[in-house]
Amino acid sequence: MRRSRNAKIVATLGPSSSSPEMIRSLFEAGVDMFRLNFSHGSHEDHRARFEIIRKLEQEVGRPVGILMDLQGPKLRVGKFADGPIVLRSGESFRLDLESGLGDQRRVSLPHPEIFAALKPGTSLLLDDGKIALEVGACGPDFAETRVVVGGKLSEHKGINVPSVILPMSPFTTRDRRDLAFGLEMGADWVALSFVQRHEDIEEARGLIGDRALIMAKLEKPAAIHNLDAIVALADGIMVARGDLGVEMPPEQVPVIQRRIVRACHREGKPVVVATQMLESMTSSPVPTRAEASDVATAIYEGTDAVMLSAESASGQYPREAVTMMHSIIQGVEADPHYRVLADAQHEEARTTHADAICRALRHVARQISAKATITYTSSGFTSIRAARERPVAPILSITPSIATARRLTPVWGIHSVVIDSEIEDEASMTRVACETALSQRFGAPGDNIVITAGIPFGQPGTTNLLRIVALPERPPALNGDGWNGNGQSFSV
Repeated sequence: MRRSRNAKIVATLGPSSSSPEMIRSLFEAGVDMFRLNFSHGSHEDHRARFEIIRKLEQEVGRPVGILMDLQGPKLRVGKFADGPIVLRSGESFRLDLESGLGDQRRVSLPHPEIFAALKPGTSLLLDDGKIALEVGACGPDFAETRVVVGGKLSEHKGINVPSVILPMSPFTTRDRRDLAFGLEMGADWVALSFVQRHEDIEEARGLIGDRALIMAKLEKPAAIHNLDAIVALADGIMVARGDLGVEMPPEQVPVIQRRIVRACHREGKPVVVATQMLESMTSSPVPTRAEASDVATAIYEGTDAVMLSAESASGQYPREAVTMMHSIIQGVEADPHYRVLADAQHEEARTTHADAICRALRHVARQISAKATITYTSSGFTSIRAARERPVAPILSITPSIATARRLTPVWGIHSVVIDSEIEDEASMTRVACETALSQRFGAPGDNIVITAGIPFGQPGTTNLLRIVALPERPPALNGDGWNGNGQSFSV
């Protein structure tokens, strides 16, 4: 099943989308990767959904990616003795490590890491930013604060500390259990919450190794301050706009979103824009015009994928939400101005063989009106570098690894095909490329295709060859001299 668009769709599974029928319906409506949100549901719930996705993948003959999203640390206040309280501007309010029930004057905050990072003047946000406090006197086990913005506060509400880096790991004990479970199942990507520094990615890499790719969720100001270092180390990035909008002024979020997308383009890392994209469709069959414009803006900016959260997990109209997102992407990509923007926003490539070849692929494909660009990849490296260039012709990614094909599902423009045949030389490479392009309907006899690969074949990170071929009338044969047909190749 070939998609008629380049940007991808990630959809979260949940109570509204756990049956085999609904998951298949969402895939047919346009989902490329499914997200399993480990903040909710049991391991048994996630395993059942995982198995449904893998069975669906076999039935449709197309790789389907699975993203496991770790909950990360949840910083919350304790309980109150007599129910919710009301904080008024100018009042004093104490946070401490004491275990007793809270009242109008104080409440427990069982997170010593927060107190270790506080200093006078630090801002604290409660209940998704509805209440704001300013720290006065503080110590290793308490903070005396002044209420800046008041409001109703009930037990277990979240607390955000936007202006400091908290001395804590992004992995809780629960996250480590969830991670081990998800990796054992075979998740393709791991979304890492509470990322603050590039050291958080290094810690994740030590736990995950090469068993899955790492998608850093950027949801804290500290992560934005360390953006380039985090993007360089992560395999992909998620713009988690909900938490960003709590810890940073909402008017800054669109600017930050664009900055993150451009940073990912420079490095050639896939980026997913997430949170509240079609939020009203949790209870309405149609989105607001502002939401449709929000999705369109992300596509115009060049994001690799857009994500649905509550809309598909717990909403009343999960299929309609996916269908709407698919339609918005199609509409944007059909706009002639979309390609003008893509070219204008294109970032200069790095001075590597792989980027030189993929940049040439972009220009050659346009010059000869190629119907497809063919990438050979064992690790996914060549295909991701080609996607960075945003070629006009679709990217047909050929790989011997189903794991690689699944990992490429959130990457812009890539259609993956898994092959069994061995690629030993340029002749067999060209034959398989032509057979695949014809069988997948990426071109007709006489059409031009552009092929890129790495020599020696099967060795990751060796992209160094570019070949132009006209598709033959029938699958090409090999003669004693190799490729029996017309073509040119270039290597560095």
